[in-house]
Amino acid sequence: MVSTAGTGPDMAALRWHDPPRGPAIELLDQTRLPAAEESLLCTDVPQLVDAIRRLVVRGAPLLGVAGAFGVALAAARGDDVEAAAAAIAGARPTAVNLGWGVRQALAAYAAAAGGVGPVPVNNPGAQAALAVARSIAADDAAASAAMARHGLSLVPAGARILTHCNTGSLVSAGAGTAFAVILAAHQAGRLARLWIDETRPLLQGARLTAWEARRAGLPHAVLPDGAAASLMAAGAVDLVLTGADRIAADGSVANKVGTYSLAVLARHHNVPFVVVAPVSTVDLDMPDGASIIVEHRSAEEVTSVAGQPVAPPGTGAYNPAFDVTPPALLTAIVTEQGVMQPVTAGNLRVLGAAQGAVAAPQAAFYVER
Repeated sequence: MVSTAGTGPDMAALRWHDPPRGPAIELLDQTRLPAAEESLLCTDVPQLVDAIRRLVVRGAPLLGVAGAFGVALAAARGDDVEAAAAAIAGARPTAVNLGWGVRQALAAYAAAAGGVGPVPVNNPGAQAALAVARSIAADDAAASAAMARHGLSLVPAGARILTHCNTGSLVSAGAGTAFAVILAAHQAGRLARLWIDETRPLLQGARLTAWEARRAGLPHAVLPDGAAASLMAAGAVDLVLTGADRIAADGSVANKVGTYSLAVLARHHNVPFVVVAPVSTVDLDMPDGASIIVEHRSAEEVTSVAGQPVAPPGTGAYNPAFDVTPPALLTAIVTEQGVMQPVTAGNLRVLGAAQGAVAAPQAAFYVER
């Protein structure tokens, strides 16, 4: 794996390289942000698997893209594609999009190559897998652009927007979800200020969203999660925009922990609360928010910061990875198909019926790390 510093302003979170530099997958190393902007060049599947495990690449949509390109990499190298696919999918077992992207590319490879396993480098299966990977990335980018267009209609002039966690191009092949709307508002001259929750305990807001906002030239500031209440009380927030990891059939939204708190605060202060997420996030097989199993993570994430203890040794912690916001607190949900307002089970069923052609992962729940 090769490290390259000084990636430049057009650095994408993931790039595919054909020969002579490739076949290879270039990743923006998110573990190094914001201190350094460095890329990692994965020239084989073990390198990609290591990068996925170490969170060099992260985020539900982008992991699906990475999984598909990983299969294409194995096929282009003439590796055992089936074994490579299993290794990639197993790198983050809870990341449902990763396994989904792997399966899509593997199916295309097998259909074109007449089977799986070791094959010559120029086997047509390699091109088929690469075409699927590129298609998944293009579809994700198109969904981002559509969400940005639809969501912009909800942003008033001179908007001061509050966001949570990380929802931009670091987790997508496009501009992201909630961040894509924020970026569109900035480009339309409607954004006066972006407020960014630091997003404890892993600081995705302070480390990653602030990095994206700075690169895009957005007027922004980071705040402690606990300061959102006073900010709204001061009348300094016009709109809250967040993403979603999963939307249940009743409209309940599961997202990074702290999202529910913002929704409650927004309702109390009469601030619109809008969720931006692709249609693939809607899971009609999950009847309601109570059906979502909340993952609890290690105490060390709370009792330490950047590896440095901030609590006495042996201190316990309550550390849920996400929380669930009931539909009654949502002003709207924005998808690539449009704006859903109000958020009701009936509207979600209509949306689910309309997504018939969308091949997207629905079987499990993805938890951001």
